[in-house]
Amino acid sequence: MADTSMTTALPEADAGRRNMTLLIQLRWLAVGGQLATIGVVIGLMGIALPLAPLLAAVAALIIVNIASLGLLGRGRAVTNIELTAALLVDVAVLAWQLHHSGGLSNPFASLFLLQVVIGAILLSPRSSWTIVGATLTALAILSIEPTPLLLPQRYAADPLGLYLQGSLVCFVLIAVLLVAFVTRISRNLRDRDAALAAARQRAAEEDHIVRMGLLASGAAHELGTPLSTLSVLIGDWRRAPKLAKNEELQEDLAEMDAAVQRCKTIVSGILMSAGEARGVAPRLTTMRAFLTDIVEDSRAGRRPGTVEFNDVFGADVAIVSDPALRQVIGNVLDNAAEVSPDWIGVTASRDGDMAVIEIADRGPGFSEEMLEHFGQPYRSTKGRPGGGLGLFLLVNVLRKLGGGASVANRDEGGARVRILLPISAIARPEGEAP
Repeated sequence: MADTSMTTALPEADAGRRNMTLLIQLRWLAVGGQLATIGVVIGLMGIALPLAPLLAAVAALIIVNIASLGLLGRGRAVTNIELTAALLVDVAVLAWQLHHSGGLSNPFASLFLLQVVIGAILLSPRSSWTIVGATLTALAILSIEPTPLLLPQRYAADPLGLYLQGSLVCFVLIAVLLVAFVTRISRNLRDRDAALAAARQRAAEEDHIVRMGLLASGAAHELGTPLSTLSVLIGDWRRAPKLAKNEELQEDLAEMDAAVQRCKTIVSGILMSAGEARGVAPRLTTMRAFLTDIVEDSRAGRRPGTVEFNDVFGADVAIVSDPALRQVIGNVLDNAAEVSPDWIGVTASRDGDMAVIEIADRGPGFSEEMLEHFGQPYRSTKGRPGGGLGLFLLVNVLRKLGGGASVANRDEGGARVRILLPISAIARPEGEAP
């Protein structure tokens, strides 16, 4: 089965960053609202407030927001602990402001409910209860000798009316912020669910590739041996002296041999779809002949000079050529020819035990997404359903042989695919006849 832990982690990490961004935005609103409230209470209502501790709390919120922006700038996931710490700071700052502005008699003490609701939505259950405990602790502390508000004479006659007016303003503020907050959170959750669904779909598609590989391996084991036996027997019968003179029987044997070879080709195709590195009917050849044949096949049907082969491999090496390896390299050449029909450059060189094959083109190059997700299935620039298996099969085949592949965009335009193939993995065993 495909591992979905990484694919599901990415949407969760994105949700954490979005939630922190939302807290930052709410905190900026709180800074603006607190400054406006201080101005209205002092300027219009004529109520004296201790400006130093209240403005210090506003400054603390600004510092926390700047630090939170730096946290987002790291580019990594925002954890539940970091979100909890940010909310605990908000609770502490609100408690500090209320302590210096009347304590529990201040109608804005109900704002603690907003912190509890935010914690219940954003945090894990344990962290949510931590926020509840912090708010209860803050309420208990506020009941111990808070700084009283000195009301002007016009408010002293009816302090309850002033409290009710403040409670109404606080209710409206909480309602507006909760609607805005919950709406944003709901959108974040929908986006996260959509990302998770896409990630699971991608994991299911990759799991389908794994099942194809299992099917191909089973087909190879079940069909490879009997097909090879039939091929040998048919060859013996065709060379048998008693049957060689029977033209009608020779035609039947030829048809039988063609049918067996067709079955072998089908099995090889299934193996190729699974990325198997060892198909049927390997061929004894040399590295230079192997690469030359691939290049000549690519040149067939194209204008002369469009496929340039630069051979700096050095001393030739006897190898066992596998059809799967030949096909995946041919697929890379076909892809290059599709985007760059006027020129393809193939360079063969050697780096120690590694054969290095570079295929360059003058096409549009790889997108950033292709470069980032190179080698993953269904990553294609052609936009066809089910496309994007060519490079995946290339990487898979080379990985089974102990090699690898990489892609890059050329400075002069176009793309380059670099193939590293261990010579020892395909070298012809000593003593085996060509």
